[in-house]
Order: sequence, then structure tokens, then C-alpha cells
Amino acid sequence: MLFLLQVADNKISLLSLLQKGGWIMYPLYALFVIAIYVFMERMLAIKKAGAIDPKFMLIIKDNLVSGNVAAAKSYAKNTDNPVARMIEKGIIRIGKPVDAIEKSMENVGKLEMYSMERNLNILSLVAGIAPMFGFLGTIAGMVQLFYGIASTGEYTLNTIAGGIYTKMITSATGLIIGLIAYVGHNYLSTQIDKTANKMETASADFLDILQETTHS
Repeated sequence: MLFLLQVADNKISLLSLLQKGGWIMYPLYALFVIAIYVFMERMLAIKKAGAIDPKFMLIIKDNLVSGNVAAAKSYAKNTDNPVARMIEKGIIRIGKPVDAIEKSMENVGKLEMYSMERNLNILSLVAGIAPMFGFLGTIAGMVQLFYGIASTGEYTLNTIAGGIYTKMITSATGLIIGLIAYVGHNYLSTQIDKTANKMETASADFLDILQETTHS
């Protein structure tokens, strides 16, 4: 259903209004589609990465304390999330110095963080350039408007007002798209931080478990 905007005494649909923005609207539409696609794709991936079973570390601990390292390794290997892959690397390194184990797990954690943050820079880019495209369209439209007025000599209030509001459409659209991309980027960054905290907690718990099993 199309929204109706009141313009003077006439009503104009949102679609008709957007069409008055000119050719610059097409790259803005493309940026909007890209932002939505990247946001949805990253949101699903990050949500999957953050879906960690609260009992995961308890099961790992029970297996390690009982000396069943193979079972702990198999359980971590068959669990598809960043925490499990990091813990699996730690289990593989059991027997080496704690510093070496911690370093290996840290390296896996960095790779997992990079994987979650992949393509987030696209949202940041859209948030920056969409408003610029919008302002560019407005400036180009205003130049055309005043050039037309200067050429024809027609500069009635209705002509100027009608031309200005249609040229401002690109600026408004660019700002809205930029805001959507900015909010999306910050939301995803927050979700990544939450998963990173889970990874750090699991890493610390695993190292504590190693200390317990070593001194027991």
C-alpha cells in the first residue's frame, strides 16, 4: 500500500514522489538493496555463530576431568560455532605449554572474529556514501532548476517551490538509506561483541579446566 503525502492541495503517492528524484535515485536504490542484503546475510551468520549451548563447556569439562580427551575433541569438532572451534584447537594442543595452547586458541578466535565481521565494511561504506549521492542529486537538480529559470525567465513562487521539493527528494532518500545502513552496522557490531565475550569466557574456562586437570 502506497503512503500518500500531502503537497499543497494535491495528494501524491510515495512512488510518484520518488520518481521525481531523477536518475540519481537508481544508484540510491542499488545501495539500499545492497545494505539490506548484507545486513540480512550477516545477521543470520552472526546469529548462528552466537547460538552456543550453555551446557557446552560443562560437557567439555566432564570429559576432560574424566580423562576422555577423545570424546571432548569429538564433541567440539561436531559442534558448529566459533567457541567450539576455538576449544577444539585447545584440546588438540593439550600436552603443550599453557601459553602455546592459549596462543593457538587466540589465533582461532581472531579468524572467527574476522569471519563474523566479513562484509560489515560494506554497510559502513553505504552509510557514508548514500547521503553524498543524495546531496549530489540535490545539487545537480538545483543547478538545473536555476539554469532553467535563468534561461526562460520564469521564476514564479510555484515554479521555484515545486522544483526545490522534488530536488530535495534525493537528499532525503540518501539520508534515510545512510541511517538504515548505520543502524544496521552498529546492531551487527553489538551482536559480534556479545559472541566475542562468549568466546573469551569459554577460553578462560577451558584454561581453568586444564589447570584443574593438571594439578589433580
